[in-house]
Amino acid sequence: MEFVLKHREFAHLREVPALPNALNPHKEESLALVKAMIDQVMALHEGLEWFHIGCDEVYYLGEGEESKQWLQQPDNTPEKLCLAHIKAVASCVASSYPRVTPIVWDDMLRGMSEETLADSGVPQLVQPMIWDYAADLDVEGKVQLLEKYRRCGFSKVWFASAFKGATGVNQSLTLIGHHLKNQLEWLEVASRTPPDVLEGIALTGWQRYDHFSVLCELLPVAIPSLAVCLQALKNGGYSEKVKENVEKLLGMSNLEIDTYMSTSLGTFPGSNILTLVTQVSFYLKSSVDELLERNRYVTGWFSPYHRKRKIIHPIIMHLFQPDAVSLLSKWNAVVQDLQAAMEQVFHQCAIEEWMEENVHPSLQKLQQVVDDLDEAIKAQN
Repeated sequence: MEFVLKHREFAHLREVPALPNALNPHKEESLALVKAMIDQVMALHEGLEWFHIGCDEVYYLGEGEESKQWLQQPDNTPEKLCLAHIKAVASCVASSYPRVTPIVWDDMLRGMSEETLADSGVPQLVQPMIWDYAADLDVEGKVQLLEKYRRCGFSKVWFASAFKGATGVNQSLTLIGHHLKNQLEWLEVASRTPPDVLEGIALTGWQRYDHFSVLCELLPVAIPSLAVCLQALKNGGYSEKVKENVEKLLGMSNLEIDTYMSTSLGTFPGSNILTLVTQVSFYLKSSVDELLERNRYVTGWFSPYHRKRKIIHPIIMHLFQPDAVSLLSKWNAVVQDLQAAMEQVFHQCAIEEWMEENVHPSLQKLQQVVDDLDEAIKAQN
């Protein structure tokens, strides 16, 4: 709800006035807002069978003033408050779209007692989606959780894995091995699930950790990970044969799953973005730091003190100026190529954000040194 509740015109619907991440479930207008959002998405997707109504990590639910008053009444609990809201939203979907089954994230339900869940009426209305993005998830715990949900009356469940995101909030490259292990763990859980219970698995691909965080891996960067994960699920495991098939599909001669370095280019759409992002992620900062922090001519004869006063030893200047200029022109060319490749795929605001986060800090430092060098040379003359 953050992308809505951050706006002033919806701020009055927040559970806690200062925090935009949870909706006040007591206001009629809150439900009307959710209904409007559902209607807008439904209008774009004809013939839906399922609709995900969200509801994970509803921190601070129960901490608003109206909720506090509600919780003072006998038998009222935060769990019941959560379930009542899920039921209200799911009923909205059921009445307007009788053929569509609502899906709900399961984390708010995990700690609830079987009795609370069964008595709420929610299991008859929604299918829970159990999420876990770890490379070493607790298979036994998941099997037990599934059995608990069955006993409460949920007829079907979903799993949710991840093919990108989940490994670092500002991650720029996807570690395929982590995500592959995550799928294989879910396959293990699936093998211990009664066949009529599992409805499917959703492979999540995060754009951000939440609405306010930076971008994590871009979609083109993670296409190989998505291909590996889908093929592993489709084939019930990962083998040399599956790997070869993925390489053929992606047009990559050598797919690395345990390092970030994919040496081969690939012919899949967006593969040029992956190549350029890999270059930037591995070498931009390190090459600039090498010049500015570990080159003795820069640290010894062109320190911030020298730069401020435009002092440069004429002999020393020739020992690092060509390197600095050449490094700057090399990176400017790479960044130009990346900019052009990203323009084929992304809105300008996403490109701007990615560049400001991942490119500008190092490139601007390098540009500044080259500019200061020119100024110092002019001052000498």
